[in-house]
This record gives sequence, structure tokens and C-alpha cells, in this order.
Amino acid sequence: MPNSRKPTPRNPRTPPSSQRHTTPQSTTRERSSAPELSGAPELVDPRWILKALAIVFATALLLSWGTLCLLWYQGQWQLVLHPSRTVVKSPASAGIKFTELHFAVDATGQPQLDGWYIPADVSSAPTALMLHSGDGSDSDALPGALLLHNARLNVLLFDYRGYGKSTGLHPKQASMQQDAESAFTYLTATQHIPPQSIIIYGHGIGASLAVNLAAQHRDISAIILDAPDGDLTDRVARDPHSSLVPARLLFHEQFPLAAPLHTLTTPKLLISYDNRQPPPPLATAADPKITVELSSSEDPALIPVIERFVDQYVTGTPQATRP
Repeated sequence: MPNSRKPTPRNPRTPPSSQRHTTPQSTTRERSSAPELSGAPELVDPRWILKALAIVFATALLLSWGTLCLLWYQGQWQLVLHPSRTVVKSPASAGIKFTELHFAVDATGQPQLDGWYIPADVSSAPTALMLHSGDGSDSDALPGALLLHNARLNVLLFDYRGYGKSTGLHPKQASMQQDAESAFTYLTATQHIPPQSIIIYGHGIGASLAVNLAAQHRDISAIILDAPDGDLTDRVARDPHSSLVPARLLFHEQFPLAAPLHTLTTPKLLISYDNRQPPPPLATAADPKITVELSSSEDPALIPVIERFVDQYVTGTPQATRP
């Protein structure tokens, strides 16, 4: 007899039993394979933070100190040189004839140096090339130029680059030494004055320039050093502005004096003031030398001293025969 049961109709939306049982298991496996997340955040050791801050602070401090050293190095000339652009007086202020000079032409054809030529009453008189100190301008050095003029000398007084009416942004040892050389060349090559008739006069730091110029030109007849100054490293190292930098390592505006003066055999007149013991550069200067101590730079006794020195070492003319 045929089977009277009818097959149960299959719901097309119902998945097969195999699919119904495998889906939950695969989901469980996927969940179990996912990484478990920790609920507590990872902490940074405070010591590492302190170390990082210390490194940043030390780096900033080192960079600041390096910047300070660089600024000091670039501006060190201001510790020893104090130029002025002001020229308030000229030889005309004292009623003395003079010629204003513009010389030391550069590559552009422009003169770099400005100065005055003050002639003596006798044109054949020796000529003093005046190298003034590191302060002021030729206007401040004018009294010394008039003193040399009163001692019967032609006088060339000029400003270094960075001073007075001369060009240049600021002076330094190397440029000032070059300017001294340019002034000497102007007298010998342009004015045709023989070196034997030239006396180098240096005042203050200008004395260092005079000594080094004479060391390069041994045919210069004589030099006059008025209150000579130089070898400035120790002085700058003691300056309060140098307390935070290695001044002795960075400083180069030294203006050497003692070493070249110790070996220079050119006749020299050494002038000091205040009746104190002459400083070592004067005491150890090579012969021939004449050392004079005066009360001030305006002492009238200085003029006959210069005249006798010029007679002895330059002109060879006894003073008694002078007009």
C-alpha cells in the first residue's frame, strides 16, 4: 500500500542544518583569534622625562653660550678701540697752514684714508708720520701733531678706516696696520720722501703699529713712542665683558708691542708720564733708545727732547747750528 505520508515542505529561507550548526562555531573561532585589549594604559618612566628635559636644557644652554662667544668674537674690537667720526678741529683752528689729503685708493678708484699734511717752516725738514691712538679721531690727536710741528717737523696725521672722515665700518688691528703701511707708501711713493727722512710717531695703540711698521722697513730713520700701549690680551681677559667667554682663546686684537720692540734696532725715543717706572716694553726695548719721563703730554720740555733726538739720529745736525 502506498505510503500516505506527504513529504514535509522545505522552507526556502531556512538554511540547511549543516549551515545552521557551523556558523556559530566559526564566529566563536574568529572572536577567540582577535587580540585581547588591556584596559590599563602603559606608563612612561618619569626618569626618562627628566633626562629628556635635561638634554634639551643643556643643548639650549650650549647653543646660547656659543652664540654669546660668536657675538663677543665679532665685537671684540670695541673692547680696545673707540673710534669717533667727529672731526671738530683742524690745524686751521690753531692758525696753521695745512693740506687736506685723500689717499690710499682702493680697487674702485676711491680714496680710503683722510688726513692732514702740516708742513714745517723748512721744506727739507724730516717728516713725522703720526699714528694716533685707538680713541677718537685725528681731531683728538691734533695737539700731538702741533707739538711735532713746533719741533720743526713736517707732519702727516690721518685717520684709520673707521675713524673720522676715512671710509670703513669699524677698525681692527689688521686694517689699521694696513692703513699705516698705506700712509708710509703715500709719503715714499707719492711724495717721494726717502725713508731716511721719515720718523714714525705712535701714540697709545699707535705705538704698536709704529713698531711693527718700522720692523718691516728697516731704513726708517727713527721712531717716537708716546705712552705706548699694546699686548692687550691680559687686559681684555680681566674685562667684565669677557667673564663668560674664553677670552684668551678668542681674542686676536692684541696689538703686539713687547716682542717686536725687544728686537727692533731702529733708534727710538720712548716717552712715559706720571714719573712712574717705565713699563716692561720700554725697559726691555732694544738699543739705541732714549727714555723720557714727563709729568704730562703738555710738558713744554718735550719739544727740545724731540729736537735733540731728531738731530742725533735723523739729520745729524747739532742743535747749536740750527737757525
